[in-house]
Amino acid sequence: MAAEDVIAGTVAPQRRWSWLAVVGLLALSVLWLPPTLRDVPPALVLPLTERVGAALNWFAREAHLGPVAVQDITRGLAALFDAPIEALGMVLAEGYERGAGFYRERVLPPLSWAGLIGAVALLGWRLSGPGLAGLIVVSGLYLVSFGLWTSAMITLSSVLICVVLALVLGLAIGVWSYRSARAEAVARGTMNVMQTVPIFSYLIPTLLLFGYGPSAALFATVVYAVPPMVHATVLALRSVPEETRELARMTGCTRGQTLWKVELPVALPQLAIGLNQVVMMTLNMVIIASMIGAGGLGFDVLRALRRLDIGAGLQAGLGIVVIAVVLDRLTQAAASAQSRGKHGLVRRRDLWAMAALVAGTTGLSFAAPVLTDWPAAWTLTTAPFWNDLVSWINRNWFDTLDAFRTFALLQVMNPLRDLLLAIPYTVVIAGAGAAGVALGGARLGALCAALLAFIAVAGYWDAAMTSLYLILIAVGIALCMGVPLGIWLSRRPRLREPATLMLDALQTMPTLVYLLPAVMLFRNGDVAALIAVTSYAIAPAVRYGMDAMRHVPPERLEAARMCGCTPWQVLTRVELPAAFPTLLLGVNQTIMMALSMLVIAALVGTRELGQEVYTALSQGKTGEGLVAGLCVAALALTLDGLLKAASARTETRMGQSHA
Repeated sequence: MAAEDVIAGTVAPQRRWSWLAVVGLLALSVLWLPPTLRDVPPALVLPLTERVGAALNWFAREAHLGPVAVQDITRGLAALFDAPIEALGMVLAEGYERGAGFYRERVLPPLSWAGLIGAVALLGWRLSGPGLAGLIVVSGLYLVSFGLWTSAMITLSSVLICVVLALVLGLAIGVWSYRSARAEAVARGTMNVMQTVPIFSYLIPTLLLFGYGPSAALFATVVYAVPPMVHATVLALRSVPEETRELARMTGCTRGQTLWKVELPVALPQLAIGLNQVVMMTLNMVIIASMIGAGGLGFDVLRALRRLDIGAGLQAGLGIVVIAVVLDRLTQAAASAQSRGKHGLVRRRDLWAMAALVAGTTGLSFAAPVLTDWPAAWTLTTAPFWNDLVSWINRNWFDTLDAFRTFALLQVMNPLRDLLLAIPYTVVIAGAGAAGVALGGARLGALCAALLAFIAVAGYWDAAMTSLYLILIAVGIALCMGVPLGIWLSRRPRLREPATLMLDALQTMPTLVYLLPAVMLFRNGDVAALIAVTSYAIAPAVRYGMDAMRHVPPERLEAARMCGCTPWQVLTRVELPAAFPTLLLGVNQTIMMALSMLVIAALVGTRELGQEVYTALSQGKTGEGLVAGLCVAALALTLDGLLKAASARTETRMGQSHA
């Protein structure tokens, strides 16, 4: 192979017949396909929504397990979990009160905000040093001074219980999957679907089974947060060196002892990554869960959205980000310390100091109530500033924004939507199947074709194509903006840490918060949805743009410079080809983020699968909501499978070319 090819890291494409077949199918569809192969005929649509809805209603209201009704079991579970939620909320946020109405009085205060901030800061100091401790103090003071502490503690109490339940379930399913190949195949497929089903779809069966309230929100959140823990558990246990297991067997350990005393401790750093993902997904769910009875910061954001109060919504949303960042940094610090073999960083005297700090400040609050209840007169707010800024933009830039909105709709968005709707469904299904065969083999091709065929027979083809057009535009804009920015940041080490912190904040910002400025500047419709989806999806594009440059072997860069390549040639012929597999994974993650946000964007009046899910939720149509959610999952799994196969294929080719 030529030296230029080695430097570029590229190999001539193979099996081009598959792509030529796709082009040929498109040409044939324009000329000769009959109407039944262009548009989904009504006879092909199955009554899935009616059957699914009837089955769920029967299960929730009439099914029995022996002499006990399923509804009694689920409502009993809801009542059982209401108790710890209320107890933890009482300890952290509300205190113990007795009486009712005007005669209600507080007997015991909640734990002091000063003591809790100090205790968690001490924990952060022991795990990672003064930097993390300072971040925790600043974050806690933000929640207190902006009047968000009580709501934040209600949110935290729900998050802690959800994380514990998701952790236990995820570990159990993950260990079972690790030990059984058949169980793993079933669990992997189920968890992949669960991760791609829209959040709203979880709320419909949850309401049927558990009713309205905090416990119903808890169950919906746990179901949403379990999959990453399952995947992390399987990967972590597989990463345990075989010689470690062999040593455990030689010392006479039973299967259970090997798991609990050898495998899980060794896999703990990777398990912490799964725990981190569980925490993040739980916090992403808090606003949606507030729609079915969860309080806290999620309800504050939802209330601000209903009033179109962008300032209050942004403040409450930043409160969720603050909790997410603190929990993220704490779990990462603990995992990092464990991976470096640093045990016992938090000593017994530290635990006693934390307990004394919390107890002492809570006791002092009887004499100084400010330690538990921040005075309203001292509360800060930036809401008027943000509201005035949006009003100023609308007053001074309305004509420009309206012209941009009209141009985007008429010249870009509507033509692409009409093009996708005009392509025959048979061609799209066959094209996806051919692409799957070319990239990953016959199994992937059959899976992609089957997933898209499911959308057709479910009766949601046009809605799926409308979703796809919004995703394509949003992802294209996010990649064009995010990847170059990520590459630029990768060359500036001093900016990486602040950039990472900002990206974490963007990815943990509640999705509904992105809708507020988009709607207030561009009104309801597809343009506002596009702006919100792009804003939410740009973070992974930037992150993968940064990470991709780290995968470029230094020796290849040195070889390119020795050959006299210019910086532009180094970028285009060395760095980008070497980083291409990672960039493809970034494209995949960007699409997944865009799809998750697209369902939320249904609140601003789009006409796609997300709108079908949201309408079904608002009207209580269980079957329609679940089937439309499964169609979103089918579309996501198709794109996910194709992009992951393309990344793996590209990486294999590059490895062969540089072997």
